[in-house]
Amino acid sequence: MPSKKNQEGITAKKNENFSEWYTQVVQKCELADLRYNVKGFLVFQPWSVLSMEKMYRHMEKNLQKKGHKPYWFPTVIPKSNFEKESSHVKGFTPEVFWITKGGNTKLEEPLALRPTSETAFYQMFNLWIRSYKDLPFKTYQRAQVFRYETKATRPFLRGREFHWIETHCVHATIEDAMKQVKEDMQTNKEILHDIYGLPFIFFQRPEWDKFAGAYRTFASDVLNPDGKVIQQPSTHIISPSFAKAFNITYKDKDGKEKPAYTTCYGPAISRIFASVVIVHGDDKGLKFPWEIAPIQVMIIPIDIENKEIMKKAESIKKQIEGFADVSLDSTEKRAGEKFNHWEMKGVPIRIDIGLNDIKKKKTTIFRRDLDKKEVINEKDLMKKINQISKEFTKNLIKKADKIFEGRIKKAKSLGEIKKAIEQGLIAKCNFCSVNKEGISCAEKIEKETGAQIRGTKLDEKSLVSGKCVICGRKANEIVYVARSY
Repeated sequence: MPSKKNQEGITAKKNENFSEWYTQVVQKCELADLRYNVKGFLVFQPWSVLSMEKMYRHMEKNLQKKGHKPYWFPTVIPKSNFEKESSHVKGFTPEVFWITKGGNTKLEEPLALRPTSETAFYQMFNLWIRSYKDLPFKTYQRAQVFRYETKATRPFLRGREFHWIETHCVHATIEDAMKQVKEDMQTNKEILHDIYGLPFIFFQRPEWDKFAGAYRTFASDVLNPDGKVIQQPSTHIISPSFAKAFNITYKDKDGKEKPAYTTCYGPAISRIFASVVIVHGDDKGLKFPWEIAPIQVMIIPIDIENKEIMKKAESIKKQIEGFADVSLDSTEKRAGEKFNHWEMKGVPIRIDIGLNDIKKKKTTIFRRDLDKKEVINEKDLMKKINQISKEFTKNLIKKADKIFEGRIKKAKSLGEIKKAIEQGLIAKCNFCSVNKEGISCAEKIEKETGAQIRGTKLDEKSLVSGKCVICGRKANEIVYVARSY
C-alpha cells in the first residue's frame, strides 16, 4: 500500500504515463477544479490564476511597448457581422455559441459569444481609420473567447472557454503586414521563451490549415515530452476580402483611397500555462519560472509554537517583501509535509527556519530549479535570493531547450516519417507543396501516421532540393510533421 505521503504527492511518472501525470498535477497542485457542471468549462483556482495574472502582465507590457493600445470590446457579436466574410463564417459557425433570447424575449438578431473578435474590431476600424497617418493602427484586448469544442476536452489545453490576448492591427501594405508577423514572432521569443521558458518552432501553416479568413497563417509549436506538439501563439495576415467586406480603407498621401491590410495575433494565456506546467514540471510536480511563480519564496518555520522561530520568520518575510512575492506557512502540518507540498507546487525558493540555524546565524535555503538545499550565513540571505532570482528562469530555459535536441529527424520516406512519429519525434522531410495541390500527400501522411504537417520555416525556402517523399514530384518545401493536441 502506498503511504499517505505518497498519496498526497504526484504518483505518476511524467515520462511513463504523461496523461495521468498531467491529471494529477492539475488536481493535486490545485490548478483547476474539474467538477463544474458544464462540459468544457473550467474553474481556475488561485494557484493558476496568480501565475496567469503575471503572464498577462508580461505579455501586455511587451505589446504596449510595441505600440499596441488596449481595448475592451463587447463579448457579443451580431450575426450580421459574421456573415460579411464567407470563409470566416464557414470556419467558425460550427463552433459558435448563439444567444437567441433576452429573458423571455426573442432577439431580433442572434448574438454570438465571441469565438474570436475580427468581426467586432473591424466593424469599428471602418469608423476609426481615415488616413495613412492613422497607420499602423495597433490594438489588443485581454478577453475570454468561447468555442463549442466537440473533441475531448483537457484542462487548460482544450476547452470551450479560454483566456487569451488578441491583437488586431491595420497596415497600409502587405509588406507592413509581414513586418507585423515578424514582430509577433519576436514577441514570442521575448515572452514565450525568455519569460515563460518555452522553446518553440515558428511555422507558416499549410494552405489547408489556415485560420478561417486568413491569407497566411503562422504559429508557434511547443513540443511536449510525450512527442506531441501544442500550438501556441498564432499570427495571421487576414485575407484582403475581409477588410473589403468591412470597408476598411485609408487615404494615401496622394489623396487616393486604398484598401488596408489587417493582421491578428492570439497568445492564449490559459493554453500557454498548460505548456509551462508540462515543459517545466517533473515527477515531484510543478516548476515555475521565477517571473510567473504565484509565490516566489515560501518560509517554513520548523516549529510554529516556538516564539523565537516565528519572530525570525516574520522578520525575514518583511525583508523579502520589497523585492519578491513571499509567504509564510504557519499551518500545523509537519515540516516534512510542508517541504513536499511546496516543492510539488513549484515555489522557486523555500527558506527553512529552525532553532539551531538561528543560534548559529545560519539559514537553510532550498531552490526548486536545481532541487538543491544549501546552508548559508544569515547575513547573506537577501543577496542569495537576489542571485537565485536572476539564475532561476535561465536554468529552466537551459533544460527546456534540450527538449528539441535530437527530437527533429530527417525522413526520406513515408516509412521513416511513421517511425519517427512512433518514437515521439518530429519528422522533417521534402514535400511537394503546402498549397492545395499538396493536400492529397498531406492526407496520406495523416492517415498512415496519425500526425499532421505543421508547416514550413520561413528561413528554409532556399534549402529545398530533391523530391517529395510521398508523390515523388519536385519538392518545393521542407515541412515538419508531428502529432498535436
